[in-house]
Amino acid sequence: MNPSLQLLLVLLISFEVSFTSRLTANLVFLVITIFVLLAHRLHWRQWLWLLASPFLPALALFVTIVFYSPGHDWHFGFVLVSRIYLYVMLGATVTFTTPLKLAQSLEQTAHLPAKFAYGTLSAVNLLPKIKQEIIQIRAAALMRGVTLHPWSPTLYFKAILVAINWSDQLAQAIESHGFVEGKQRTFAHPIAVHWYDWALLGGGIIILQVLLIAFP
Repeated sequence: MNPSLQLLLVLLISFEVSFTSRLTANLVFLVITIFVLLAHRLHWRQWLWLLASPFLPALALFVTIVFYSPGHDWHFGFVLVSRIYLYVMLGATVTFTTPLKLAQSLEQTAHLPAKFAYGTLSAVNLLPKIKQEIIQIRAAALMRGVTLHPWSPTLYFKAILVAINWSDQLAQAIESHGFVEGKQRTFAHPIAVHWYDWALLGGGIIILQVLLIAFP
């Protein structure tokens, strides 16, 4: 599916389930998103992160609604839990499957500024380098007898200084490759919008409306 239309569908689903309390719709789309992620063969650590990160907020909401609200509404408690996990899984279908193509598609399909696409691609590709730089900063601090914890402001200050230096180097690299803001450019990886992309978008919207209307 075209990444821009996929993002649009994810936003529409998230928006509608935010203002409804349909447990069936949440569960159906949650199962669909899980199958989509299974098709992309995520690493087990990614699955662990997807399942563990929303657990505490979901548990807190469930306990609050079921045990401390006046109505002790079990149904609404499960709705909120399924809604949180649905948000996470929907976001994962975009961020874990098509991060690079999404930036390219937003430029080509949604006609966002080219600098946005190049900035996003640079940020995504720099993530491994940023991780390695943080490891080096902590190792250099240990050599001086200083331990930098994940919550240490010094660690983030040094990382920001490195990122500022990288941003200047990236700007020079982009300009050296002929990038001029506002000028028409060709695309090394064209991303087209096919008929089945629109069919998937329309089908997803129709299925959502049916589930929200016909099921509890």
